[in-house]
Amino acid sequence: MRKVNPSLSAFLRECNEVLLARSAKGFPFSVIDSREKTEMLIQEFVTDIPDIDCVMDAEIYTAGYNVPVRIFNPNPGQTLPVLVYFHGGGHMAGSVKAYDPICRKMAINTQHIVVAGEYRLAPENLYPANIEDACAVVRGIWATLDRQNVDYRKTLSVAGDSAGGSLSASVSHLAQFDRGIDIEKQILIYPCVDYVARYESYNENGVGYLLEADMCTWFFDKYFREGQCRKAASPLHMDFTANLPQTLVITAEFCPLRDEGKIYYEKVKSLGIHAENVHFEDAIHGFLNIEDLVRETCMKAYSSINRFLNG
Repeated sequence: MRKVNPSLSAFLRECNEVLLARSAKGFPFSVIDSREKTEMLIQEFVTDIPDIDCVMDAEIYTAGYNVPVRIFNPNPGQTLPVLVYFHGGGHMAGSVKAYDPICRKMAINTQHIVVAGEYRLAPENLYPANIEDACAVVRGIWATLDRQNVDYRKTLSVAGDSAGGSLSASVSHLAQFDRGIDIEKQILIYPCVDYVARYESYNENGVGYLLEADMCTWFFDKYFREGQCRKAASPLHMDFTANLPQTLVITAEFCPLRDEGKIYYEKVKSLGIHAENVHFEDAIHGFLNIEDLVRETCMKAYSSINRFLNG
């Protein structure tokens, strides 16, 4: 019997009432509103913001768009490995500023230097602009850390949630054929890895659990140009070779993207690559962004990521 975490009942009821009222008034989804809600959600429900020894801002220099990054170093006195993190938000919302507390927790829990990239957002910058930015971050990471005089171990992993999980996976797939990028591990948190399929989880979880199926469709329509091949842009349909990094996929039972995340994990595992799927039976999409409501779930997620990276 599927049952969502009881601590989410009041939160989901309020969210659903707001969506129903907006729909009744004929209000469409809005880019500005989506961005505001993403930032407000984290501000309201991720209130435990830990101190961290060193936080600094820098840029990854490229021939086109210089990608701003924020560097979170939990222990400058040690030589630590590096984790590049891409935030979620449907490719059109979210920011390094909004995800600052989550990146702090990621750095402290994993004892990795976390580098969060401020990739360009749709609809102002359509696919593949943010893929280019993500690749630029992983290519330029060592030179940037050198400029900032950061002491690091040259071991690179990538991570991201939702759309950021898609970016992480896309970079990992492209890195299979790029000797200039060496990614040891990837962590995909309730990732979007298929822009064309509609699995059973879209039917089971498409209404009532914060991220809704019609929202996903709207996000994708704002992300791609008319006529672009969405299947080719989907990590689940890219080349799978033995050069993919070790993979951790975190999924949530009440998430529309649940099934594609599990299928992605199975495809990586079938290659003989070390792969893990940590599944949360009572969780919804985006649970890291509402930590105060599901603190135990979030702590288990951070612990799983730490064990995967450092095990």
